[in-house]
Parts: sequence; C-alpha cells; structure tokens
Amino acid sequence: MVGSLPKSGLTFYLRQGQVVVRTAHSDHKRSMTRPQFVQRQKMRHTMALWQMLKFCDVMFTEYPTAYRNFASLANRLPAVFVPNIGLMSQASFLMPGIPVSDGSLPTVKEELDEVNGVPALLTNLKTADWSYEEKLLLYTAVQRIESDLPRVRFSMREVSWDEMTAINGRYALVNEEFADETKGWALVRVVNNRCSPQTIVTRCTLYQQYTTEEALEIAADSYGGLTENGAL
Repeated sequence: MVGSLPKSGLTFYLRQGQVVVRTAHSDHKRSMTRPQFVQRQKMRHTMALWQMLKFCDVMFTEYPTAYRNFASLANRLPAVFVPNIGLMSQASFLMPGIPVSDGSLPTVKEELDEVNGVPALLTNLKTADWSYEEKLLLYTAVQRIESDLPRVRFSMREVSWDEMTAINGRYALVNEEFADETKGWALVRVVNNRCSPQTIVTRCTLYQQYTTEEALEIAADSYGGLTENGAL
C-alpha cells in the first residue's frame, strides 16, 4: 500500500521492499533562518514584478523560458521585506536594476541627467550606430500605490531615431518626464530576434524603506519569526 490517508495523518511508502508508515504532517516549526527568509522575500518580489512585467511583450532570450531568465537576473536585486498581511505579498517596488530584457546585443549604457537644463535619459549610442534594421524599445516603469498596495506598472513603446537628440556624438532622449521620481526607464536595442540586456534606471527611492533591518524584523515577525541557523 503506497499513498496517504489525510484524515488519519498517515503516509505509506515503500523503502527497501518494506512498507513504511509515517505521519503526513510535522509539528515542528518550519525552518526560517535569516538567509532563508531573505531568499524567500527575494523570490516573492521577483514573482510580483514578473506578474506586472510579463504583459509587456518582453524579450528574455538567454534561458529556455522568459521567466527563468528574468528570475535569475532579478535575484541580484536588493531584498525588500513586506509583512504577511492583507495583499502585501503582491507588493512590488520600483528600483534601479530591474531587468526588462536579456539578449546577445551589447548593453546600452544609460543614465539620468540633464541636457541644457532639461531632464534626459543619456545613452552611449553613437550617432554613427543608426541602422534601418534596428529598433529601439523604451520600457517605462511607474511606482503606484493602489489601495495602500505598492505596485510597479510597466509599459513599452517603440522609439523612432528622430526622437533622439544628438549630444556630443551620442544619443539622448530629452523630456521633462525624466525628472519624475516615480518612474524608471530602460532603452532596449532590437535587431530581428536579438536584443540588448537592459535594466531600469530610476530616481525612485520608495523601496529603500523596505530594505532596512527594521523592515526585515517586522516582516519576519509576521511570518512567525526567524529560527536559529541549523534549527529544524
């Protein structure tokens, strides 16, 4: 007999030709050391970001699936700690470094600055780089508070080369929008099925209050507290 009896709390399985019976549940507290909790919070945030980003026609071409590709990159982001209350498990935060693409083309180096006193997204794209085969996709991320729930919303549009401003032989997007501290941007190069690996640049700082030691302690307590390293 191999299987389980949920009502009795028993599980039956074969081991070395003999039927072994064990309880189907454990009364031990689930181990949650600090490193485990940090990693679980990172994964929670990765999933929350992906739920917002996946509808944006993204290009992640270096792994078998787009989500695996995104998750491997998003795991490098700082951990943000949110308590286990209400809908906070769905919270997502705008921060520098959120990946929006991954591919084999060279990365476009980007920074937020000003051009003649006007906010701008500066790039290292040279004016000689223009090609009729190449597309530029601008991903925009917006930090919103929706019924007390922090969420990032993403959008994407194609940028024409005519929109770019040449500054000392390099291209920039110049617009008052780039002063908005609730937004972030990434400019992705696309040639046929290839793209550049790009991450968000932003001035948004809301996420920082969720990265502190105090935020970690509050969040951990809401999950039942941390266990000592090596505890079962």
